[in-house]
Amino acid sequence: MRPPHVLTQTTSRVLEPSDLDAALAILDRDPVANAFVTARVQIAGLDPWRLGGEMWGWYEHGMLTSLCYAGANLVPICATQRAVRAFADRARRAGRRCSSIVGPAGPTAQLWRLLEPGWGPAREVRTHQPLMVADRLPDDMAPDPYVRRVRKDEVERIMPACVAMFTEEVGISPMAGDGGLLYQARVAELVGSGRSFARFDADGKVVFKAEIGAATDRACQIQGVWVAPEYRGKGLAAPGMAAVLRYALTDVAPVASLYVNDFNTAARRTYLRVGFQEVGAFMSVLF
Repeated sequence: MRPPHVLTQTTSRVLEPSDLDAALAILDRDPVANAFVTARVQIAGLDPWRLGGEMWGWYEHGMLTSLCYAGANLVPICATQRAVRAFADRARRAGRRCSSIVGPAGPTAQLWRLLEPGWGPAREVRTHQPLMVADRLPDDMAPDPYVRRVRKDEVERIMPACVAMFTEEVGISPMAGDGGLLYQARVAELVGSGRSFARFDADGKVVFKAEIGAATDRACQIQGVWVAPEYRGKGLAAPGMAAVLRYALTDVAPVASLYVNDFNTAARRTYLRVGFQEVGAFMSVLF
């Protein structure tokens, strides 16, 4: 294996597999905010084909200090202002290949300001999405005993709820484009790994569901929280989330996180009831 690149100038470049340890050290600075990218890198390394995108690195005086994941999402990671400018220059030259820009609110906002003249307009910009964490179960909220792991033979039963959640959240159907092949594969992957959870009614319909979408040994990220419309307002969300949180903290990682749209006041109240606390904010730019 070749030794890692040592640069003596301030510059950016595409990282290579030999840079893995240095990249992981950057990701480890904020295990909660970086859980999504860290989980991918721990599984795939830095090979672009396996990773599903490139990892860009920013060097200050020869030391790697910031990262940017450039795949289906463009994600600035521990990015300084100078790093963001360099990543924006690289992104402009490459042209937009991502479906969203997402990450900590400050660097993401700066990145979008630099890219908007060439990449805009966006379909939607969500400037403030509270990042919330929990490291213990709530004392006053019993987990819903009917929320359980989705079995591998139940992928077709959970899929309509996943499609409905995605469409409500993102504004477009995940079945567009490739007919939903990639999305169905992702749902099946989460079910197969035991990270998809749901409550079914007597007829086998999903009434509540959520997934643990990214997982490392230090933090995991809950996503895709959804209650069937006819069951909303009936008190299912908080006990359901408590059940998923129990699985997360018991089986996956010592800290569970999620991020939520600031305008979704009902969801934010639910997460606070379950014991989540705001620790920062994300921003998303959707194309």
